[in-house]
Amino acid sequence: VAAREAMAAGGGSESDPLFPPRAFSSQSRACVAFCSPDGHVRTWDTQSGRLRHEYVPSAHLSATCTCLAWAPGRPVKESPQRKKRKSEVVESIGQCDLLAIGTTVGTILLYSTVKGELQSKLTGGHDSKVNCIRWHWDNSCLYSCSEDKNIVEWSSQTCKVKCKWKGDNAAVSCLCISPDGKMLLSAGRTIKLWDLETKEVYRQFTGHSTAVSSLMFITERPTSESQPFDGITGLYFLSGAVHDRFLSVWQVRSERKEKSAVISFTLTEAPVHVDLAVCENKEEPVKLAVVCRDGQLHIFESILNGHCKKPLTSTSIVQIATSGKDDNSVPTPIPILAAAFCSDRQSLLLVYGSTLQPIIEQVSLKTTEPHVCLIRDIQNNLTLKMQTPVLKVKTPVVNSKVKTLVPGIPGHSAAVKSGLSGAQSSEGKRKPGDKEISIEERLGAMDIDSLKEIKKGGLPQTDNFAMLLVQGLESHDKDILNKV
Repeated sequence: VAAREAMAAGGGSESDPLFPPRAFSSQSRACVAFCSPDGHVRTWDTQSGRLRHEYVPSAHLSATCTCLAWAPGRPVKESPQRKKRKSEVVESIGQCDLLAIGTTVGTILLYSTVKGELQSKLTGGHDSKVNCIRWHWDNSCLYSCSEDKNIVEWSSQTCKVKCKWKGDNAAVSCLCISPDGKMLLSAGRTIKLWDLETKEVYRQFTGHSTAVSSLMFITERPTSESQPFDGITGLYFLSGAVHDRFLSVWQVRSERKEKSAVISFTLTEAPVHVDLAVCENKEEPVKLAVVCRDGQLHIFESILNGHCKKPLTSTSIVQIATSGKDDNSVPTPIPILAAAFCSDRQSLLLVYGSTLQPIIEQVSLKTTEPHVCLIRDIQNNLTLKMQTPVLKVKTPVVNSKVKTLVPGIPGHSAAVKSGLSGAQSSEGKRKPGDKEISIEERLGAMDIDSLKEIKKGGLPQTDNFAMLLVQGLESHDKDILNKV
């Protein structure tokens, strides 16, 4: 069961830069984690749809998140008579809720969602962007690949590098561990199957023309039991690339000559998230849920039985859109971010909307319908409320009779006006023989208000520079002249 959960959680490496990394927890899909472009990692409860945790790494701007991987839960064996201690309960939960976060600088962060803090930091393995992380199903180690072309095996106990080897001549973009835990699939453009004991290539497949973004085993045991099962021969695995509009299914065979895909699933756009429901009954089909770049969900049902020449189309395509009834608006498509099968293999967990505030819903779909459109009005949930900023500077209430003085020169508010009164002009130089204008006339020309007669009963105006200077000259008051 643990191996099956690890397989089902192994889809979608999310190497596409347009879509943030996302991952469902392997324990009954209880949580889903998203990483935003600003480096914030948020985990959401799939039952209630509420935010559980938000983790902001200390170097979230310089070392942003590139991939996420939940640690698989380890089954706890105990006798029925013995009750579990409280400390043991916390420990078993902690083994299920450990999230590995890959970064652009090559480090891996282990975040505990139970404690709400960073548990460990894995360094010294990669010197470039981490593309994919995969936990071993027994929780003893984890594997990572990077742009530096290397694959690193880490110890989950010591958080140190156990082994490191070159995975490809180019960047390694995706990994997947076999159901028995003895083999490892790695993919850049070509796909290689490694023996984890010897670290040698066991099989090699053609792969894709672009970087592989999804890689997972579909079956746990071969469909035909004509020969003894060695743990890997006869198994099927699936792969998808960043810019390919199809998924390829490969079969591990004993012959080394067969390197091409046996089945292809056609899509409308490149896959960004893949989940599968594996059934132990060989007669029942394998179900795939594939979320594409265009926000649509493709559901496939197929019985794996050797080579198929024609590409297989989806049995059902699911879309989500608004009703368009509010304010006579046009119906708008809502992108589906991720999807996962529930334990009954019939219903689906759909995550749609925005990564900042995703909406999680469990739906039961009839796969017999070729196209399903779900109407959801989520404007109220996705609309960001803009609040008016609170200003600390307040404008004082001014009475209409109050005169405001212009800052700069204390005591006056009148602007200096150009030009002279009457026929006098300020342009050009004064000709010889012209009468010189007195200071009082000059001051009057500067401020016309000073020449106006004061109304009866009114007080003399002394709030301008010209009037104060006239008064000082007429009264020969040195104090007024010095202050002006």
